[in-house]
Amino acid sequence: MNVAVAGSQSLSAPLRDGDLLAAIDLGSNSFHMVVARYMLGQLRIVDRLREMVRLAEGLDDKGGLDPVVRQRALECLARFGQRIRDIPPHRVRAIATNTVRRLAAPQAFLEPAEAALGHGIEVVSGREEARLVYLGVAHAQPPKPDQLRLVIDIGGGSTECIIGSGFEAIERESLQVGCVASTRRFFGNGRLSAKKWKAALTEVTAEFQQFTGPFRALGWDEALGASGTAKAIGAICAGMSLTKGAVTAEALPQVRERLLQATRIRDIDLPGLSEERKPVIAGGLLVLEAAFAALGLQRMAVSKAALREGVLYDMVGRASEDDPRASSVAALMQRYAIDGDQAARVERTALRLFDQVADAWKLSLDDRLMLTWAARIHELGLTIAHSQYHVHGAYILENSDIAGFSRQEQQFLAALVRTHRRRIPKSAFNALPDRLVDPAVRTATLLRIAVLLHRAHEAQDIPELKATASDGRLAIKLPRPWLESRPLLRADLEGEPQDLQAVGIELDIRPR
Repeated sequence: MNVAVAGSQSLSAPLRDGDLLAAIDLGSNSFHMVVARYMLGQLRIVDRLREMVRLAEGLDDKGGLDPVVRQRALECLARFGQRIRDIPPHRVRAIATNTVRRLAAPQAFLEPAEAALGHGIEVVSGREEARLVYLGVAHAQPPKPDQLRLVIDIGGGSTECIIGSGFEAIERESLQVGCVASTRRFFGNGRLSAKKWKAALTEVTAEFQQFTGPFRALGWDEALGASGTAKAIGAICAGMSLTKGAVTAEALPQVRERLLQATRIRDIDLPGLSEERKPVIAGGLLVLEAAFAALGLQRMAVSKAALREGVLYDMVGRASEDDPRASSVAALMQRYAIDGDQAARVERTALRLFDQVADAWKLSLDDRLMLTWAARIHELGLTIAHSQYHVHGAYILENSDIAGFSRQEQQFLAALVRTHRRRIPKSAFNALPDRLVDPAVRTATLLRIAVLLHRAHEAQDIPELKATASDGRLAIKLPRPWLESRPLLRADLEGEPQDLQAVGIELDIRPR
């Protein structure tokens, strides 16, 4: 099967020595920001900021967010935004995780949050969060060749477990248990007891057992803990002279017994435990003990890296030939037996149109990437059925775990695939944040035209394709002899202006 496509190399702006990059992690417990300078192929950390926001603390059972916690988050993001004001926007990535994923109306938080930060915020799935965590840990502590490594990241609202080799995650899982969420769930009244702990441990261990079979079958050579909970418990183990900073199966029960000497969370007294970590340490320790029990762990070292470092290295990959999104698109093409020759033809024409109208329509390099990938996989749904294949393809893109893509990026791709043929529903772009609607509509228009022009699957490219644009108008000129020799295409093109009126695009196609 031929899946070759045009321009398969990375399309992102390459990094140069001296470039600054910033990664912001909107965690359920803490917000982190790390700024790094790219030099000689390496990242050098130049600044770190961290604030204990406890976003998960404000999440209610209906997916609402407490106004006090919301304001706390916005004020933190405003301070972060001041630090990154002079860094080019394409060198900044802000990632939101579990708590934002669980909001009933995420845009009600994301819109003011983006305004405060001065930058777009991406929401990632639990499995994508896991991939980024592993990437950060792997770069901070490079693994030995052919070594399998288990990484556990206990966040505020969720816990990610990953088995990887080298810099690649092989198995990824995300559970709805974290230090903030579990403390609220099992010790919400602030009281501690051995009886409550035993019941909670049984419940959380059962949640881990959903995936421990495949993990144990694959195995690992070493285990590493990432993020604040692992660091805090490692420090407690060291403070109690149980280990030199690692967490062990022998040490955990002793830490638990020491913690349960306090009958209230506010009275917890553990050596090495900071005051800001005290309110959530019970939930964190509970989750880690459950992980040890379910996975049969004996020892876990503590990593100095986590999600934000993974985001930085992912940005480096995006700016090189190692963009994980390109690999994921290629895998989709392979899995769904996409006609690579047709995808390449559509891609070339779509990008010819894009490059002629990008300035007038204020389209970015990121928009060009989205158009490129949408062209490659626009026939994704054909594997399911020809009828409504654009709908099938959009559903797959919006609901799959696709490595490297945030939820908004998947929704962007899904919107382009959903609207590349037939009638355009008014709801096609509703899932996107307002800042992405215009770019999505305009790139979708270019994809529609490219697909239409190649409906006959002719091998040759279209000669002398000219396009101009202004605001909501697009004018295209095609060679008269070429167009007149294709009556079916002419008939299709005649109906296209009416279809595009649904999204506010005035289309004018003429022979030249």
